[in-house]
Amino acid sequence: MRWTIKPKPQAEKVNKLATALGTDPVIASLLIQRNMETFEDVRNFFRPSLDHLHDPFLMRDMDKAVTRIEQALEQGENILVYGDYDVDGTTSVALMSSYLISRYPNVATYIPDRYEEGYGVSFQGIDYAHDNNMTLIIALDCGIKAMDKIDYARQKGIDFIVCDHHRPGAALPKAVAVLDPKREDCEYPYKELCGCGVGFKLIQALASRKGQDVRSLAPYLDLVATAIAADIVPITGENRVLAYYGLKRINTAPRPGIKALTQNIQKQKLNITDVVFVIAPRINAAGRMKHGLHAVNLLTEADIDAATAFAGEIEAFNTDRKLLDQQITEEALAQIEERSEQEAYTTVVYDEHWHKGVIGIVASRLTETYYRPTLVFTKTGNKLAASARSVKGFDVYNALERCSAYIEQFGGHKYAAGLTLLPEQYDNFKKQFELVVAETIDKKLLVPEIAIDAELDLNAITPKFYRILKQFAPFGPGNMTPVFMSSSLRDNGFGKGVGEQEKHLKVCVTQNNSPAFGGIGFNLGHKIHLILERKPFQAVYCIEENNWNGNVSLQLRLQDIKE
Repeated sequence: MRWTIKPKPQAEKVNKLATALGTDPVIASLLIQRNMETFEDVRNFFRPSLDHLHDPFLMRDMDKAVTRIEQALEQGENILVYGDYDVDGTTSVALMSSYLISRYPNVATYIPDRYEEGYGVSFQGIDYAHDNNMTLIIALDCGIKAMDKIDYARQKGIDFIVCDHHRPGAALPKAVAVLDPKREDCEYPYKELCGCGVGFKLIQALASRKGQDVRSLAPYLDLVATAIAADIVPITGENRVLAYYGLKRINTAPRPGIKALTQNIQKQKLNITDVVFVIAPRINAAGRMKHGLHAVNLLTEADIDAATAFAGEIEAFNTDRKLLDQQITEEALAQIEERSEQEAYTTVVYDEHWHKGVIGIVASRLTETYYRPTLVFTKTGNKLAASARSVKGFDVYNALERCSAYIEQFGGHKYAAGLTLLPEQYDNFKKQFELVVAETIDKKLLVPEIAIDAELDLNAITPKFYRILKQFAPFGPGNMTPVFMSSSLRDNGFGKGVGEQEKHLKVCVTQNNSPAFGGIGFNLGHKIHLILERKPFQAVYCIEENNWNGNVSLQLRLQDIKE
């Protein structure tokens, strides 16, 4: 692991903010690192308010989108709400369709089949709309590059409204409205909304035209928070407000579908991590293993008994997904190990029999193992499809752009993307991808980094200090859980390996005359030699609460240790 300590903010700024807040300089430093330098900045950070949300009409084409939807409602048109099959797409469809149905009955939903239609807007979906006399399609979490599909729809008399957050190509589709904060000509103040977030801005605009306050839309925020967490967008600015209130909704009054998914979790209060690792994989499993409409049905169901039945089906999909994920990951690892030549800068694997629904998860696992920009390919129809994942700091989307001569279609983000290509182009693409990454990646990015917020004395860790740290939540990209480093630590002799094959490391440490703190380091059991015989060592860690037999204490969640 590569330890990197973030630059210290200017001492003058730290002291000024600490004085204004009446708080510890370490807390002030953490806030400045998160771009909060005034009392007002900090107040808005610690007390998010729905009043801080931007006017949705600041988004380019929002007025056109609202006008076209209102026209459809007035004229009794049939509307199709269309979205991608992942968490962001299915939550977006659930949000938009349930909002419109609360005002108007002629609304249907459509999720493309991952295997028959692939990602995004499909000709098959447009044909479905035409066959059912639908004259308006609202596309969510997709559509920004669907020029040919949207032209096809226009020829059939169907209008499109695109709500997307992916990077546009050189041209925009000829839709009635294209809502995407990443449009170069869009001056919306916050650029990092997920697809469901863009959908929320549209229903916020529609509600405002009826004189409704944004608080009337609180029942939809559990969906938005789930999408923000699953899509790994920055939890800053507007996303932080939406995630904060969405988590509140999940913990106090979730929709029946989310309640059914979480009813067996033995926790009083769920956080973003629980959404990422418990709720999101189950919603995703529907589209991976069966069909994304199962997720939409779950998320729009108003009856708790019916929702519980839907959740049971999805739990079964998730169990199947985990088995496939494990099997394919093992096969991919074996394939890499068997090679006579190892790629220096990339990991690219392929098997025509691998399940398309889990190759993205497998790509993430391989990235964790080899820490290289990674592509996992499988065969779908007469083409090859791949999921791409990247390492921190490297833009895999840009790399794929430089390989576009060999690609049929691609899209995505800096750290995750998808693509299709013809089988005969696989070897050429693979060579070009390796070449592009080798030429452009900073070699230090090939070693996993731990970004450290500040060096800390153990004496500074008090209940009050931790209470303030908890107010930094919800955590995520752009506002990660604070990470600290401490030196001259010594184990008091109780340190040991724990778990199966002593894979994990348990410690009890002091620093000079500090109180003793327990700590747990998952997958650090192999470093036990560094703490034996009270040898001094350094540690990187987060601070967390340990609840054991009703006793709550603060402990260190170790990320790494060294001499």
